[in-house]
Amino acid sequence: MTAQQPAPAADGAPAATTSLRPWPNWFRTLFMSDLWERFGFFGMQAILVLFAVAPRDEGGLGLAKTDAAALFGAWIGLAFMLCLPGGWVADRLLGPRRTLVLGAAVTTVGHFALATPLLWLTPLALILLAVGMGLYKPNHQALLNLMFKDGGRREAGISLIYVGIQVSALTSPLIAGFLGERVDWRLGFAVSGTAMLIGTIQVALARPQFQGVGDLPGRPLDAASARRVKRRTGAVAAVLVLLLSGMAAGGALTAGSGIALVGMVTIVAPVVAYTVLYRSPELGPPDRRRLRAFLWIFLGSTLFWSLIAQDGSSLTLFAKNSTDRDVLGFEVPVSWLQSATPLFILVLAPVFAWLLLKHSGGRGGVPAKFSAGLLLTGVSFLIMAVAAGLASGDTKVSPLWLLVVYLMHACGELIVAAVGIAAVADVLPRRFIAHMLGLLWLFAALGGGAGSGLVRLIDVIPEALYYLLLAVLALSVGGALALRRHAVARGLAPEGADTEEPPEGTAPATVKEGDRA
Repeated sequence: MTAQQPAPAADGAPAATTSLRPWPNWFRTLFMSDLWERFGFFGMQAILVLFAVAPRDEGGLGLAKTDAAALFGAWIGLAFMLCLPGGWVADRLLGPRRTLVLGAAVTTVGHFALATPLLWLTPLALILLAVGMGLYKPNHQALLNLMFKDGGRREAGISLIYVGIQVSALTSPLIAGFLGERVDWRLGFAVSGTAMLIGTIQVALARPQFQGVGDLPGRPLDAASARRVKRRTGAVAAVLVLLLSGMAAGGALTAGSGIALVGMVTIVAPVVAYTVLYRSPELGPPDRRRLRAFLWIFLGSTLFWSLIAQDGSSLTLFAKNSTDRDVLGFEVPVSWLQSATPLFILVLAPVFAWLLLKHSGGRGGVPAKFSAGLLLTGVSFLIMAVAAGLASGDTKVSPLWLLVVYLMHACGELIVAAVGIAAVADVLPRRFIAHMLGLLWLFAALGGGAGSGLVRLIDVIPEALYYLLLAVLALSVGGALALRRHAVARGLAPEGADTEEPPEGTAPATVKEGDRA
């Protein structure tokens, strides 16, 4: 706790503090609800693939290794993709606060559906979790932006919430992971559901704290538009029902086909969304030029998150099957290794915040830093290729190999997440910022969908070669972006802006820390 409380600002937030006590009640509510939501998410993520691959007589789904790994990539892709319609629901129908509460409630139901012994509920549970995350995640950020009146205090508050996210990511695999692996899978999912239930009740009861802010949509639909939306939504729903019913009747609705269907949607959605935005009559030639240049960042983000998705899929299975986790007679649960990345992020975040601030100016800044994150991730998979080669056959390797890889992924995430989110704000006019953030999530969803397809290569090629191919892909794209950094920076620059190096001593712009997936 701080020894002396700073004077509150006009919006009730302190000027600077690392304690929750001086912050207003509404901020503490959003902080704690997000902490519980992330606890549930990371706890579920830590055991989902292990549960999917576990045999039926051990309470698992009994999926093949590649199907289980692809399931995680498809699910995370679907959840990211639904963040854009989740923002639309708040903006046009319900308002951010009510959409946030709805998302929290749907997520709670999804966690508890996973916790039931009814295996046929698993696909429905995962859909509910993806829908809940899509409703919750963008509107939590929207409420923060609406409640804070001052940019500096907003950034300080978001930084504090980011710390809470990492605390959840660190502790939830230790608790939910241990209970799921060593006691019962359902108990692990129930812990995540209980955490989310606490967060849901907390944010639902806190309505008076927000004083009506976020209760109404910012751009409500008129009657004619609402009717069109209902017709189109009904038509899409009918097509999906017919498609799924036909697949089920023909025996084609399997885990593999469901994953493939989600993967296909995550590929099509960002392409369509980008094309629609690019053709918008509200954009002028300079806007389209910046949007074309930013496609490098979108595609780099897709590749990066498809590689990071390996942490919860192929790398988790490698930890289970190919690492010697015995420490003084105690076998470390596989899920505990998932706590490594958030621990590294907590330790390294101040260092990378200083580095990004120090090197935020200069020609080619955004693409250069983005390429650095990709190159770092590429090197990590070179290390994984070596580890997989050493672990061939019945030989097991030290988990230190994975810890080094997770360390490099944490460094890459601290660069890519921060730079990508910060750069979005300067591409198009401010009224498009929510749309651009939604597109960034959609391209992250494309990464999840691509990752669910890539991981199937483990069935047809040696695991070491699989990681080597990922390394070559990341190093090639990162290298190409590094070589074209000046051209991309010129494309991103405002009309008439000078993209040369700033004079010595010029204060660079700040960048905002990114949220984890």
